[in-house]
Amino acid sequence: MKILDRFLIKGFIGPFFLTFFIVVFVLSMQFLWLYIDELVGKGLGIGVILEFMAWASATLIPMALPLATLLASIMSLGGMGEHNELLAMKAAGISLGRILMPVMVLSAVISVGAFFASNDLIPVAYNKIYTLRNDILHTKDEIKIPKGIFYDGIDNYIVRIEDRNDETGMMYNIIIYDHTYNDGNNNITLADSGKMVITSDKQHLVFDLYSGISYQEENKMTYRDTTITLNKLKFEEQQLIVALEDYTFTRSTDDRFGDEVMSKDLKQLRYDRDSLSTVFNTLQETQQRRFFAGSGMTFLHQLDTAHKVDFAGWLDIDTLYAMVEADDPIEKEKVACRQAMDKLTIAADLVGNFSRENYRYVDPIKRIDIESYRKFTLSIACLLFFFIGAPLGAIIRKGGLGTPVIISIFFYLIYYIVDISGKKLAKDGVMTPFEGTIVSSLVLLPIGIFLTRHAIRDSSLFNIDSYKVFFKNIWDYIVKIYHKVRNFFRKGRGRIRIVYMGTPEFAVAPLESLLDAGFDVVAVVTAPDRQSGRGLKINESAVKKCALEHNIPVLQPEKLKDPEFLEQLASFDANLFVVVAFRMLPREVWSMPAHGTFNLHASLLPQYRGAAPINWALINGERITGVTTFLIDEEIDTGKILFQESCPIEDYDNAGSLHDKLMEMGSALVVKTVAAIRDHTVRPVAQDTQYMALRPAPKLNRGLSRIDWSRDARDIVNLIRGLSPYPCAHTTFTFEKQELGVKIFEAFVREMGQENEDWGTITSDGKSWLEIKCGTGSVRLLNLQIAGKKRLYISDFLKGFREPEKYRAK
Repeated sequence: MKILDRFLIKGFIGPFFLTFFIVVFVLSMQFLWLYIDELVGKGLGIGVILEFMAWASATLIPMALPLATLLASIMSLGGMGEHNELLAMKAAGISLGRILMPVMVLSAVISVGAFFASNDLIPVAYNKIYTLRNDILHTKDEIKIPKGIFYDGIDNYIVRIEDRNDETGMMYNIIIYDHTYNDGNNNITLADSGKMVITSDKQHLVFDLYSGISYQEENKMTYRDTTITLNKLKFEEQQLIVALEDYTFTRSTDDRFGDEVMSKDLKQLRYDRDSLSTVFNTLQETQQRRFFAGSGMTFLHQLDTAHKVDFAGWLDIDTLYAMVEADDPIEKEKVACRQAMDKLTIAADLVGNFSRENYRYVDPIKRIDIESYRKFTLSIACLLFFFIGAPLGAIIRKGGLGTPVIISIFFYLIYYIVDISGKKLAKDGVMTPFEGTIVSSLVLLPIGIFLTRHAIRDSSLFNIDSYKVFFKNIWDYIVKIYHKVRNFFRKGRGRIRIVYMGTPEFAVAPLESLLDAGFDVVAVVTAPDRQSGRGLKINESAVKKCALEHNIPVLQPEKLKDPEFLEQLASFDANLFVVVAFRMLPREVWSMPAHGTFNLHASLLPQYRGAAPINWALINGERITGVTTFLIDEEIDTGKILFQESCPIEDYDNAGSLHDKLMEMGSALVVKTVAAIRDHTVRPVAQDTQYMALRPAPKLNRGLSRIDWSRDARDIVNLIRGLSPYPCAHTTFTFEKQELGVKIFEAFVREMGQENEDWGTITSDGKSWLEIKCGTGSVRLLNLQIAGKKRLYISDFLKGFREPEKYRAK
């Protein structure tokens, strides 16, 4: 072997094994995550789990080998091109075909190995993992009795403990129901304390109980005897032994899943196909005879009667008229049609029955053919991916795990999508098994030929820099045309130059509406970026993200009176400022533009001035709200009103849904206001507060969100609506020393008018509803969340929340 060949093979083998094991590891982790629920909590040894993952990794070889070949080809040839090693070889007179030869031979060896792995290793792996998974599924979870819950994980027993010392294992206030004889709660044991131990062979569970009482009812009554004997036994120490089944992992024989298609090699598949084909051919012959015998169809040779009857002579006209008058030809035709339809119906039913009978054999034969062909297409794919990856590596001249990974995943996704689509089409009968399995290779073949041919010829078609320049020129031209068209339409709509000020999501829709309407937004002012989260990640405001998407300059001042900021703001020469959900502006800012500064407020001013108008409108039980645009002045939300639009509040609205409705309504109102200012048709009107009681909308605080159950049920539901989904109303469920923090997202009034002294009492059917008494009336909860848990609908919540009546809301 020449030094060049060793160099090329060495450069290929390293990336191949690296990428192969990385791909297998990633896919194995995905496989483990998929089946993790079946593995944990069953006391499986590390050896069993490792064996399970080892066989799972073996089944992933068909997915890993082609991708590893493709990625290794691009990395090895790309690395050589990046370090000018390919250039040196070509300068020495070595063609690219000669350079690829040793790596191509190695890829052919990998393809042969892929065939043997697919034929010999993978069937064994599938058989092993099917058997192992079935054994694991039949192994019961380990016994772990939770506190405060009736635990039914032990066959024929229900156990409840009040508390446990995790260091000593001692349990307290133990209740054990013995249902061995399926006669109800007739055998109950109560103990002050005790311990639980599982024997080493996991065949028995031993309870050592202390200071308790056992109750047992013996009902031995005859037909007329209604007496029941109650046995009561006090004990200082008692041992209860419970027999266990299926708590030990037990292996079964490996031949249980040996008849699965995935668990067979080519020889076994060929034998099964021959057997099925023989039975299927015999069935078809039988069906053919049944069809001819039972369908009642009339065949063409049965209609030809010329050879059966001699010529009887000519009919005269009188005889012919007599025959026509004797029989009605139309009625005869109707009868013939009905008979023909009946025969067709019988034939169609027979064909349908035959089709269902054939499916028992056609479907297994299809699956056998698909699996047989796939053992070959896997090895072919490895070779084809080499002829794609190697030329691409020589073209892009990039090694490592950057660009090669992106390109490899792109081509592999094409192969994988076509492969699984072809397999499904073959199973559905749209394509033959051969066509369905070979179609992925047929897609890769022309790509490989095309790339290899042009790479060997050193075609300039594959100059990456030329592609970059070409697409960059196209993009620059598109952007240039876009800006010309946009500026043309904006000029046609007026000469309003807008500086937009806002921060949260509520302010994004009005900004986009202004841009869609063609107004010229020359700059955006928003809050500075803040660090948040565990990683102190920089968070940009929603308005900033929108502005950057539209290439609008963004200002983020810390102080609005900063001279540098004021100078930047004035440089945009804007004649109108639009404010949506932003902080209070100083005079130096809002008085700057010629047309003034207007704000969009989510209420019908002068009501609900302040930071949280949406929330307070719901909390106060309003039936109508709206949006207002007004000119900003010295005070908060007191300027002259430009336009208003009302919005009804439905019973099902909460802060989230009302926010979205007002955001959409406010977007249209902002566009309407800007257009009116441009056209000089707006007439500002001062806010009239003389004859109305004003309701403020101050900033929300933590104390407000805590529910006071002594209040009226309607007020409590309004509070829940006004704070849902954020910051959310909350309460505490208490039982003795246990306290559970609960957020309530949705509720409705169950009863009204009835005063309750025992407010906070919880009632429930334990399945579909949970109700809490209030000072007046009661509230039924629909959607809630315990601290640290998921948000759940009440039916799902009650599945895991036992005995809710013993808790109290406070």
